[in-house]
Amino acid sequence: MILATWNVNSLNVRLPHVVEWLTTNQPDVLAIQETKLADEKFPKAAFAELGYTVEFFGEKTYNGVAIVSKKPIENVSRGLEKQGVPQQCRLIEGSFDGVHIINVYIPNGQEVGSQKYEYKLSWLDHLHEHINKLPKDKPMCLLGDFNIAPADEDVYDPIETRGTIMVSDLERSSLDRFRVWGLSDAFRELNKEPKQFSWWDYRMAAFRRNLGYRIDHIWVTAPVKGSLKRGWIDKTPRKLERPSDHAPVIIDF
Repeated sequence: MILATWNVNSLNVRLPHVVEWLTTNQPDVLAIQETKLADEKFPKAAFAELGYTVEFFGEKTYNGVAIVSKKPIENVSRGLEKQGVPQQCRLIEGSFDGVHIINVYIPNGQEVGSQKYEYKLSWLDHLHEHINKLPKDKPMCLLGDFNIAPADEDVYDPIETRGTIMVSDLERSSLDRFRVWGLSDAFRELNKEPKQFSWWDYRMAAFRRNLGYRIDHIWVTAPVKGSLKRGWIDKTPRKLERPSDHAPVIIDF
């Protein structure tokens, strides 16, 4: 099974890139974040033409998640039970070929100590509660834009970025609870080299200079970890005209 995650930063803008990438790479499942589309505007036909089905949970202008798959996703659920009001479209989950897939767009947090930062930590608390109800011995993938670089090797400069958003100790410790629970960072299981990134700011020629962060992840339970074959980041879409600031992350298991 080939499983991918990609924050497209507006599906309306990036749909041609997504169609091209799906056509070229043919993953079994692609989890998308930041669709930024209300459900009635979602371009289902474009995916159907490629032979894919799609489940989505979106809102106008912000957030939005979707699961694109070669076969229908079963037992689809949208949102967290506790994440505040109004509901933000940041989680969609379901099963594909016996694998439980949870696609998340974790809040960015804006700035350490801000109200949005506190919301991010609270959202992670609720996500952990949600995961804690699930069986550890079943195939499961938690994937998406986590907006957290787990370790120093996941940022371009650990000294310059230390303590800033996506790199703060509280964010990292909140994420590490999922590791303690039983999930493994699939990409890191297969790739030990530092400075492999999935997001680069549009400013300061960050992509050209490789001033990036690895904040897009696929974390898996033991049954999936035991069958991992490959894991990689595809920078090709980041080189296109008007690209998303994120690149797809893919595993084969």
